[in-house]
Amino acid sequence: MTTLIVGGNRADPAGDRDRSHHRRHLRNQARYTAHAAEGLVRLAMAAAERGSRLVHVSSDAVFSGARVTYDESRSPDPVTPYGAAKAAAETGVLIVHPKATVARTSLIIGHGRSVHERAVRELAAGTRDGALFTDDIRCPVHVTDLAAALLELASYDASGIHHLAGSDALSRYELGVLIAQRDGLNASLLPEALRADSGLSGALDIRLDSRATQGKLRTTLRGARQFCTEPA
Repeated sequence: MTTLIVGGNRADPAGDRDRSHHRRHLRNQARYTAHAAEGLVRLAMAAAERGSRLVHVSSDAVFSGARVTYDESRSPDPVTPYGAAKAAAETGVLIVHPKATVARTSLIIGHGRSVHERAVRELAAGTRDGALFTDDIRCPVHVTDLAAALLELASYDASGIHHLAGSDALSRYELGVLIAQRDGLNASLLPEALRADSGLSGALDIRLDSRATQGKLRTTLRGARQFCTEPA
């Protein structure tokens, strides 16, 4: 049987204090995701017709942060156009392909190539404006763990909603410090700020509870405190 793993998280501008850049980024992000959602639904329809498995990778942006912690039973309540587009894609995929898997994830970190890791290096070097927020909380996941977990979900045809996030809830600043220490950078050079004072849109604190899905997996979804301190 053919298995398709589609979708993914777009870059998140939450470490940037430039409001005009942030708004422009969100508009572009939402526009891209709205078009992608339509394509995903068409792909899901084709997969269902052919009896193929489909794993759609979604985002914690479907939540507002009002509840802080979200398990798989919680309904989406997005507060940004991007989050609304991601939620619409989830709904559309599951309507046309009820046996599909929707896997929500959070900040994806790993091997120094993620947006957040590049931002940390640039901020520490003084080549980038902005700051890392101390009140913007997520549950980062390592790209290797995420990839392995997605393959597992695909292999046993797990339909419905699943959460694939790391076990540690950290602020952007706390995560930046861990990355800087891992990479031998001076973490004291990282600028910090409160997102609540920035006027930027979006949820402050979203913690994906992945315990139900973790119980079905052989792959351990490590927290950032672990994967940022272990040898590569």
